[in-house]
Amino acid sequence: MTEDRPIEDVWSDLRRTTQARIGLGRAGNSLPSQRVLEFQAAHAAARDAVHDPLDIEAFVDSLTDLDIGDAVHVRSRAETRSEYLRRPDLGRLPDDLSQVPTTEADIGIVLADGLSPRALVDHGHGMLAALIAEFDGTYRIAPPVVATQSRVALGDHIGEALGVLTLIVVIGERPGLSVADSLGIYITHRPEPGRTDADRNCISNIHPPDGLGYEAAAHITAGLVSGARRLGKSGVALKDTSRAAVEAAETLTVEG
Repeated sequence: MTEDRPIEDVWSDLRRTTQARIGLGRAGNSLPSQRVLEFQAAHAAARDAVHDPLDIEAFVDSLTDLDIGDAVHVRSRAETRSEYLRRPDLGRLPDDLSQVPTTEADIGIVLADGLSPRALVDHGHGMLAALIAEFDGTYRIAPPVVATQSRVALGDHIGEALGVLTLIVVIGERPGLSVADSLGIYITHRPEPGRTDADRNCISNIHPPDGLGYEAAAHITAGLVSGARRLGKSGVALKDTSRAAVEAAETLTVEG
């Protein structure tokens, strides 16, 4: 009689390096029950991240310690979360911009719920704090604007109303089955209605500790903002050369 030996998990080392579902195993002709339950839990978390509304008052209050002015709230023309999901066009248009102050600032920052309000709650404060620290007085920053039921292009209207040269939209990304609370950053130089995705630069997958960290994302953002100001435009014409420096610094930190 041969002795039963445990089957070696050849995927274990690789699984530690990614959040992707790999090497899930088998139970007969199906997946093991644990893997099925993990998938169902991740799917539920993604759905919750999309549908759970942002607590505006609590989130705005959480920003007061950053001392860059009182945040104002702007909402899109999508009146409900359901309408927001069904009508992306309404999420790109402002309902009312009368509370947005006209400034002479260099940079405006919009904190938008996007497709994951949870991401903004989890990472919005930390990301904004990292941006402020990275700019370190180099630019005049307008008071932050919190946007709800928002798509990225809503920021163009807000940026024009603020009168800023460069706009940074920090927005909750579409949740996936690996990550439900990831942020994206979109940078638009000379924001105005009618700008397209070709006019923006994007930094995605911001969700420490497993995704891009706040400081690294802020460093890349600052590099793109500086490049946009030199070039006079953002988007496809602007190449991101700051990631290599960030990756090199992270490699030295790990090796050191």
